[in-house]
Amino acid sequence: MQTKKYLWVHIPILTTMAALTIHSTQAVESHSYSTTSGQYPVPVSNLAKPSDIVIQSKNSQFSQNYPRQYQSWYKTSESTDVVPALEEDPRLIVLWGGYGFSKEYNKPRGHFYTVTDVRNILRTGAPMTPTEGPMPMACWTCKGPDVPRLIAEWGEKDFFSGKWAKAGNQIVNSVGCADCHDTTSKDFEEGKPALRIARPHVLRALDVIGKNFNQMDTTDKRTAICANCHVEYYFDKNGVNNVVFPWFNGLSVDDMEKFYDNIQFSDWTHSLSKAPMLKAQHPDFETWSMGIHGKNGVSCVDCHMPKVQGADGKVYTDHNVGNPFNNFQNTCANCHTQKKETLQNIVESRKQNIKEVMLKLEDQLVHAHFEAKAAWDAGATKEEMQPALTAIRHAQWRWDYAAATHGGYMHAPDVILKVLGTGLDRVATARADLATILAEHHVKTPVPIPDISTANAAWKAMGIDIQKARAEKAKFLKEIVPEWNKEAISKGLIDTPPPAH
Repeated sequence: MQTKKYLWVHIPILTTMAALTIHSTQAVESHSYSTTSGQYPVPVSNLAKPSDIVIQSKNSQFSQNYPRQYQSWYKTSESTDVVPALEEDPRLIVLWGGYGFSKEYNKPRGHFYTVTDVRNILRTGAPMTPTEGPMPMACWTCKGPDVPRLIAEWGEKDFFSGKWAKAGNQIVNSVGCADCHDTTSKDFEEGKPALRIARPHVLRALDVIGKNFNQMDTTDKRTAICANCHVEYYFDKNGVNNVVFPWFNGLSVDDMEKFYDNIQFSDWTHSLSKAPMLKAQHPDFETWSMGIHGKNGVSCVDCHMPKVQGADGKVYTDHNVGNPFNNFQNTCANCHTQKKETLQNIVESRKQNIKEVMLKLEDQLVHAHFEAKAAWDAGATKEEMQPALTAIRHAQWRWDYAAATHGGYMHAPDVILKVLGTGLDRVATARADLATILAEHHVKTPVPIPDISTANAAWKAMGIDIQKARAEKAKFLKEIVPEWNKEAISKGLIDTPPPAH
């Protein structure tokens, strides 16, 4: 029997509300945690309670007093293209086998569509009641200012408890003003930024890495605001599926992997290999912090939300978050002397180099998953398979970390290439182990790979009834979402529904 250690855990919470800390006991398995910070995920009893924080979540109410900022934010609606990544690269359907991402994954588009896209994606299923569906409430966490509003009203425990559909009629404003600003403050009224993080789990994560939000200067606050969403995170199954950032050992791919391994966390079990898998989210803050821009104090805002001059000569912050090259003179040209085309060619070259290595790793992982399945089918034991499955887990975590990082080829191309290189090393170990197991069980090699040349072929190979999933989603969008919109309008949360597509 393994013993437990009972530790006093110091957990700073709600630092924007009060300079308070809570000390509590938390039972921690002796083998489960090893963190350099000495801190651990907050227990359910210490999640933030309902508070008096006021979040004005209705984005349209700021259009008159802040027309330049609002109109530039509204331009994110021009990012209309839905690019289906699975159809561009069907290997992903295999890599995410058994997980919702294998049904649909689209490349990101403008902030204006955050609510629309999470409603429409097949991953959230087709819940016809508030208690149905595959996904928890945490799937709303980055989608808009109604999230911190509800956390303030309900508290974290009640917010994160239950299914995603529970808040479908409440979370209706896409990422906007109150996600980043204290819109009720005197500073905001006077036209100052009044930057605020109102999601308690983000404040806790920043505290873990020694970055108290209230003590930051404006430049650091601007970047920390982006860490509301553009980070790696997981849903704490020992809690109430509340969001936690795995930063307790550090921000690198190895640091976070160590944390996940030590708490024996997995997002899902792969349908072919049975490996306990990790799904990277979008570790942009982490990658940026390790890259040349982060190390030199170039913030997210400098490149993605620069100061611009309007037709009336007034300077304001452009809220049309997008590619810095689209606003070159106000972004890159502030530091770089090269021509736009020169820098674009450099970035494109780095992107292609990373893509080539990434595809090689994908191919190796596809083979590893099918080889593991063949080993299981031949009678391999858990003891035999464990080293290979761990290597698959670590290899795909590195691939996913690199693939899910928005703009890694710009933020830190050297870091991304190293991550992919170590991923290739680990998948080579996995396949070598599997080759030995397959030989011992008299399995003929090479293990055949079914046709996955198209998304439809890959869905078939993985046993996914994509037409059924799409039909169920269509019914949900037709019958349930209009009711959500009607309720939200009646409550005054929005004036018009989020776009349907």
